[in-house]
Amino acid sequence: MAKCAICEKAAHFGNAVSHSHRRSNKMWKANVKSVKVKVNGCAKKMYVCTSCLRSGLVERA
Repeated sequence: MAKCAICEKAAHFGNAVSHSHRRSNKMWKANVKSVKVKVNGCAKKMYVCTSCLRSGLVERA
């Protein structure tokens, strides 16, 4: 679910490294909001990341 419908930004994975340098798996999720967006003149609900919302790539309905 955490995937942007505009830029397709999704979760990515890596290692969380503690102070003693022990590594464990970590996941970073995209900051995705459920937003009503104008698509071809009509309103449609989709998941959009906040960077696309701030940059003006989508127009809210």
